[in-house]
Amino acid sequence: MSRRPMNPSRRLGDSGGALFSGSSHSKSKSSPIISIGLPLLVVGALILLVYSYSGGGGFVSVREAIGRVEGDFSCTMEVHRAIPILAKAYGDSMHKVLHVGPDTCSVVSRLLKEEENEAWGVEPYDTEDADRTCKALVKKGIVRVADIKFPLPYRPKSFSLVIVSDALDYLSPRYLNKTLPDLARVSVDGVVIFTGSPGHQKAKVAEVSKFGRVAKMRSSSWWVRYFVQTSLEENEAAIKKFEQAATKMSYISNCQIFHLMPFH
Repeated sequence: MSRRPMNPSRRLGDSGGALFSGSSHSKSKSSPIISIGLPLLVVGALILLVYSYSGGGGFVSVREAIGRVEGDFSCTMEVHRAIPILAKAYGDSMHKVLHVGPDTCSVVSRLLKEEENEAWGVEPYDTEDADRTCKALVKKGIVRVADIKFPLPYRPKSFSLVIVSDALDYLSPRYLNKTLPDLARVSVDGVVIFTGSPGHQKAKVAEVSKFGRVAKMRSSSWWVRYFVQTSLEENEAAIKKFEQAATKMSYISNCQIFHLMPFH
């Protein structure tokens, strides 16, 4: 099942046309001041929108800000914001990362921009509608399209760190019991989970079709109990470093973030 990315410009254009259509028909000629002022007003409002939803003044894309207003927020987008924080918390472990989840090409591309970084991705959807950059990553074998309900095609401890986002929420406990330990299996220094909160996100039709079920947004207490029951240990040292870095950089996450130890 293919996924088509949101087109913010089209949505803004549609809403903008409806907003100003009345004034355009009422007068055949508009004032020069109005002609100049309206575009500036729209640009200013958009800048304010991006800043307001940046989580303490940090940078986010226009697509992300619009997505939050429309209730279409993605934890994969949150990974982009958290990369500087993760770098502070995990240090050299960020030099060899596997990202698992939708839009993994964007995360992998971002990580590869840093010198000495190696990054790979697992995309749970097909890449039929992906851009050229993503298809190039798939062709090179850097990004793989795979069903995460089954074992990952990697050897144990293949990566320093594994980051997963917008994927575990769609797995039933039956498959979660297999997938999460498998993520820990291929990691040397642990797994970082970005997951939604109860009532936070609505599942997209494409995502429901791919995973065969509606997203189950679980509470933090549910996850903690699950970790204990499945002998997955939280990484207290990484949690402390991440929280310290987040405080210094005024970072506030819009998703739940969990740090797990690898399997020994």
